Formats: sequence, structure tokens, C-alpha cells
Amino acid sequence: MLRELLRVPSGATFDLGSVDPRSTPGLPAKKGRSWARRKLDEGGADFERHQEMLYASAKAADDRRRLLLVLQAMDCGGKDGTVRKVAGRFNPAGVSVVSFGPPTDEEKAHDFLWRIRRALPAPGYVGVFNRSHYEDVLVVRVHGLVPPDVWGQRYDQINAFERELAADGLTIVKVMLHISPQEQLERLRERLEDPTKHWKYKPGDVDERHRWADYQAAYADALARCSTDVAPWYVVPADRKWYRDWAVAHLLRETLVDMDLSYPPADFDMEAEKARLKTEQGAA
Repeated sequence: MLRELLRVPSGATFDLGSVDPRSTPGLPAKKGRSWARRKLDEGGADFERHQEMLYASAKAADDRRRLLLVLQAMDCGGKDGTVRKVAGRFNPAGVSVVSFGPPTDEEKAHDFLWRIRRALPAPGYVGVFNRSHYEDVLVVRVHGLVPPDVWGQRYDQINAFERELAADGLTIVKVMLHISPQEQLERLRERLEDPTKHWKYKPGDVDERHRWADYQAAYADALARCSTDVAPWYVVPADRKWYRDWAVAHLLRETLVDMDLSYPPADFDMEAEKARLKTEQGAA
């Protein structure tokens, strides 16, 4: 299973540098871009079927299960593209996408997990976090926004939080989209050269490149310390966008299958209702 190939081992030191951002683990032999894109297109109906079963179970049987995809990456890592290409395969009526930027004054007045709780998907729904609570052990750590003893306690807080959510029916798929500094530089250049992407370019992204090593160390610690059995981390090589999309979609598909979803049975007398409709048909 792809999840086994891409999963970060629980409770171990993790070397993010050992993952080649241009690699394609799990891709069948002799398969490439066109095959991966075709598979992504073909999987849309399967996504919607699982999503409908998830929603139907919540509506008919008071089932609290729901699904959350957490995306983290360096700037230009492909979070927006993944939301569009992969999460876009779900029925938009049953999906909530939340992008977490710098906290507002109201959010700063609460615990760092406060805004996360407010954005969780309801039972029966699929949620996507474009950045997440992990910003509080990544950006906060790299920029020294809080003392080390504060962000250092957050790993355990995050693990406890995710255990609580899992016990309440939330299935969490955490994906780190791993790109190389060379690929990031190329994507920054593309944003400058394409007028339709100027709005995505931020001069501060270039400054952040100077902290690359610090971010890689912060990511490695977060991945190792917060990859648990109930909420494992997966590292997806993301220099090749087509592989990134196929891999994230495949991770979600494997997860949905393991959720063992089904349509809830009827809670009424089936034969009686068929008889009633037959009577209605005769009277029409």
C-alpha cells in the first residue's frame, strides 16, 4: 500500500533529506504522467461514492465519522494545486476547505488549537486544511515567535488533540508535500513571469528561502514527533506535480476504503412502502 511507503515511522528520528523530492514511490513500473492523470480523473466517481456514504451515514444513523486532509509544505509546495486537483474530485457541497494564515488578534487571545477546533469538519463531511495547527511548531519555531519551552510542549498537545479527535470519529490524513529548493525557485520565477500568477508572488517568500535549513529541521521534528498510529504523517515527493496529485489521491482512496463505509439500511418497512407507491401509481 502507498500509505506504508510514504508514512513517517512513529516515534523515530526522521531524516527528511533522505526523501528525494523528484522521486515517485509506489508508481507502477513504466507508468508516468499521462497514466497518473488518467487515474486521477477516473477516481472522481469513487471519491463521490465514498463521500455520499459518509454523509448518508451521518444523516441516517447519527454516525460521527468524518475525514480531514491536512496539507503542509514550504512556500510554492503545491498546497493550492493539491486542493484544486485532488479535493476538487469530491462533491463541493460536502467539503470544507480552510486556509490558516497568521492568527488574528481574536485567535491570539486563545490557545493555539482554538481556531483549529472551530474549523473541523462536521460529521459526514470532508475537511481540508491548507496549513494547519502545525504552523505553531514550524513558522513559530523558525521565527522565534514564542520561546522554545512553549513550542516544545506543543508536540504533545497536538498528539493529545489528534487522539481526542480520532476517538470522536475523525479520520486524519496528514500530508507534507516535499519539494526541493531548486523546484521552489523555478516556481517563484514562473509566478513573476506569468501575469496571472503575480497575485501569488510574495517578496517575503524569497526571504524565507534563507531559512530553508531551519524549516527542514522543524519539519523533521514535527513529522517524527507527531506521526502516530491514529494520525500518521505521509511525506509526498512533490517536485513532479502529476505524481503529487496521484499520490495524495491514492492516500485518500486507501483511507476511505479502510473506513469501511456503507449506505445505511432503510429504517422503514420496505415492502409496505413499495405497496404504497404502487397504490399511488394506480391512482395517478
